[in-house]
Amino acid sequence: MRIKYLSYLLSDWRHHFVNTIVETRPQSASRTAFAVLVAISVCHLLNDMMQVLLPAIYPLLKGGFHLNFAQIGLITLVYQSTASLLQPLIGLYTDARPKPFSLPLGMGFTMIGLVGLAFAARFPELLAAAALLGVGSSIFHPESSRIARVASGGRHGFAQSIFQVGGNFGQALGPLLAAFFILPRGRESMAWFALAALLGMAILTAIGIWFRANGHAKPRARTAVRADAPRGKMLVPLALLGVLIMSKFAYLASINSYYIFYLMQRFHLTVKAAQIDLFIFLAAAAAGTMIGGPIGDRIGRRAVIIGSILGVLPFTLILPYVGLTATIVLSVIIGLILSSAFAAIVVFANDLLPGRVGAVSGLFFGLAFGVAGLGAAGLGVVADWTSITTVYQICAFLPVLGIAALWLPKTIL
Repeated sequence: MRIKYLSYLLSDWRHHFVNTIVETRPQSASRTAFAVLVAISVCHLLNDMMQVLLPAIYPLLKGGFHLNFAQIGLITLVYQSTASLLQPLIGLYTDARPKPFSLPLGMGFTMIGLVGLAFAARFPELLAAAALLGVGSSIFHPESSRIARVASGGRHGFAQSIFQVGGNFGQALGPLLAAFFILPRGRESMAWFALAALLGMAILTAIGIWFRANGHAKPRARTAVRADAPRGKMLVPLALLGVLIMSKFAYLASINSYYIFYLMQRFHLTVKAAQIDLFIFLAAAAAGTMIGGPIGDRIGRRAVIIGSILGVLPFTLILPYVGLTATIVLSVIIGLILSSAFAAIVVFANDLLPGRVGAVSGLFFGLAFGVAGLGAAGLGVVADWTSITTVYQICAFLPVLGIAALWLPKTIL
């Protein structure tokens, strides 16, 4: 009886939600379809919350499977590689043939990968589950980024920030869920998060209906890529943006994969306390993402990018040499500053290559995942050879690459 009542409520809620999304139509080019932005941001939260449970349970995996840091890095590399290699290809394909109903499929891959992590019995099974998580992410990001841009009403930086802040808050929730739900109950309790995937699939289906109802799902002819600008003037800024992505996400790889171990080893924190401190960093990163996009709309994306990547350098240089309280304070500052650039970078690249939203978003999300995966694998080897502290002493200099932002064009033709 209860099950039938719950099913009825879920069906009624889904019907109401679909109608709300479908009726959300921008009245003019300047109006933002805010309900759609919030919905796709919530789905980004659910997707990245499930994705980040993988690094959040690394302490459980390390002890349960007797892994070294190099093997931890390999898990990250497999996960990030499937995401990074597939995203640009999926984005390129969907630029000509938008596939909004592929989004629930991507969430389904994430759900299967998560359940696989919950019940894996051997290390190769962990790698296979991590690969499925990456496939889910690669399907989700390019098309959902396109939907955010379509719903932006011209406020591209604001829309990209709304979209990304959901993902960042989802990433921030991962360590808390690991600390207070998974650690006390064991790795198998991760399977409960399949319910979050089912919720995301329902919302994404509603968003797909809105996307199709507004005429955005029709196959589009390929458009010329900035025929009014020399190819070199586009390729050079794109290459510079790639360097900036490398700097940002290689540093973030050191945080996402090894910050918990760093805090446990250097300050003798418990796993739960270290997870909470990781949440503080990720929450600050989410706030920085929300700030960066709207500021870029107002003062220019180049200024935000320069201030973000280069501005974080003094704080990363100090971090490996301070005490616990200062480490937490600096992590908040680093998260706020460093994360403010990504929305500006993606929108800057989309402005360089109009009509290639899927390809550009896939390329830069894919590059971010790829750099993070390679960085995590390499840093794991360094940690095994030296120490976790040495990893952070090396990574402190990565923001120096932010000097590349000084060569970005001040205006886009």
